[in-house]
Amino acid sequence: MNPTPASGTGAPALSRRTFMMSTAAGAAGAAGTGLASAQEATPAPPRIDTRVVINGQPHALQLEPRASLLDVLREQLGLTGAKKGCDHGQCGACTVHLDGRRVASCLTLGVKTDGCAVTTIEGIAAPDGTLHPMQQAFVDHDALQCGYCTPGQVMAAIACVREGHATSEAQIREYMSGNLCRCGAYAGILEAIRDAAPRMRAETEAMEGRRHA
Repeated sequence: MNPTPASGTGAPALSRRTFMMSTAAGAAGAAGTGLASAQEATPAPPRIDTRVVINGQPHALQLEPRASLLDVLREQLGLTGAKKGCDHGQCGACTVHLDGRRVASCLTLGVKTDGCAVTTIEGIAAPDGTLHPMQQAFVDHDALQCGYCTPGQVMAAIACVREGHATSEAQIREYMSGNLCRCGAYAGILEAIRDAAPRMRAETEAMEGRRHA
């Protein structure tokens, strides 16, 4: 390549390559500065005061408006029983109860739980550590393999019984269809629900009897 010819002043003439490189570098620097300035100028979204009862314990939280209930449970409260599977409400691994109803916590905004009661897998055993009848049934019928989906399966199964949707095998399959098991432990899950359902109903009737005694 020929050397850059000198200009009339004795200084090297600016080559086309040097000019283009200098221009590109300057533009990139300006763009980076503009982006940083824009980021600095954009305020963080305000946090919203949220009061919610989780597993019987009241919590006063300050939540970002976009934070999902799943992320609040796992990242802020350390309740990691609800699992992040698809994060699109399609697998059921994140199932929890909101005011007694089963919900996909990955699709539920944390701020929407203000004034509500949330129950997770960590909150269904008895205070003395005795397993919930559905948990025990899952153990008895080997209704799990890797265990990743099991917390969501148990929470959905409890709701299935309480909703009155566990009266037949076909009904159980239908109302548990939103909870996927990648290991294919469906036969054990079905048997666990069939086993736990009458015990759960008996416990509910006993509680109602004591309440009205």
